[in-house]
Amino acid sequence: MIEKIKKEAVLAATELLDSAELKKGDILVVGCSSSEIVGEKIGKGSSIEAAEAVFEAIYAETEKRGVYLAAQCCEHLNRAIIIEAECAEKYGLEPVCVVPFPKAGGSFATTAYKNFKSPVAVENIKAHAGLDIGGTLIGMHLRAVAVPVRLSLKKIGEANILCARTRPKYIGGERAHYSL
Repeated sequence: MIEKIKKEAVLAATELLDSAELKKGDILVVGCSSSEIVGEKIGKGSSIEAAEAVFEAIYAETEKRGVYLAAQCCEHLNRAIIIEAECAEKYGLEPVCVVPFPKAGGSFATTAYKNFKSPVAVENIKAHAGLDIGGTLIGMHLRAVAVPVRLSLKKIGEANILCARTRPKYIGGERAHYSL
């Protein structure tokens, strides 16, 4: 099952990164319920193994492209974000003092914290794209205009997935011209 989860996570990450056309230095936020992946209700069946499989797959894809991965914590940490210190510095994000663990932060954020080179937690972020695995509600961490992205797969393990890319706001009126 773990290999299947890894393959699905690689496919989801690759398709989303391609569709969103993220550039080096952009941010991909991922909310991941390992409980949902293994067929349990969110928050009720945390699986470090499933979280590690998803993290390894997605992190490898973001690293190849120079995209920052942001791991959303669960509601017990107010959906704080775990990122690399370099990302926090680049985007002027103030670190907060918390370390996630499986029952307060979630298995995915815990895995990110253990595997990032220099992890920090921040309260919020405005990511360029997002992957929601299992209904973790990542919308609060996306830039203002989110556009749904449909992938060839609908689930990772047993967890439903939803994806989005973002774009700048259209402003002006009937005389405005847009480059997008």
